[in-house]
Amino acid sequence: MHTSHDHLPLRRLGLAAAGSVVLLGIAAGPAAAHAEVSASDPRALAENVTLSFTSEAESDSAGITELRVVLPQGIAPDAVTLKEAPENWKLTATPDGFSVGGAALATGTDAEYSITVRQLPDAKSLAFKTLETYGDGKVSRWIEVPADGQKVDNPAPLLKLQPAAPGAKPIAPGPSPTPTPAPAPSAPTTQPSSTAPSAPAASPDARQANAAGSGSGNGVVVAVVAAVLVLGGAGAFRWTRRRRQS
Repeated sequence: MHTSHDHLPLRRLGLAAAGSVVLLGIAAGPAAAHAEVSASDPRALAENVTLSFTSEAESDSAGITELRVVLPQGIAPDAVTLKEAPENWKLTATPDGFSVGGAALATGTDAEYSITVRQLPDAKSLAFKTLETYGDGKVSRWIEVPADGQKVDNPAPLLKLQPAAPGAKPIAPGPSPTPTPAPAPSAPTTQPSSTAPSAPAASPDARQANAAGSGSGNGVVVAVVAAVLVLGGAGAFRWTRRRRQS
């Protein structure tokens, strides 16, 4: 007759087998994301938002030297500034995003940094495709964006956004300054130097002298004409008288 003690080894074997199945299931399941992002204000159209990134180290032989990120649509490279990063790491804008890097981190050290974004776009989620470069040249690509909730092997850091705050609007770019037209040259107020200056006006005394001179000149002419007429008349009278006498 079997007692309860006889079934104890069988129960232990069953529990051990079940535990092994659970461990195998966990090991075979999808790996957790190795690059993540979070926001200080995860709302659409939020302004001056701090985005914090974490990239887990995967290499056992080299440290991370650079992280290159492709920005999602609606965030321009010039709208991003570096807030915090590993010592001596710098941010450099790229045509489609930015890169953050510098001296290699210690092997096994995660890369953590944060940026400030002028404004988040009006969207439901933002994917930040990331390339991790290590000191030995190895590159890890976290660039896959899951569709319809499907799981992917190398997911990009994904930020889910809440609806925009009431009254939030996209920041309009500042108007470019309008150049002020140069004033048209004014017409010269003085005559060109080639024009002869007008004669100065005569003073009253000079006008009187000129008038007097003109009057005396006219009187002389009249006197001469009268004398000629008198002499001529006298000569004619004498000539007529002589002819009569003869």
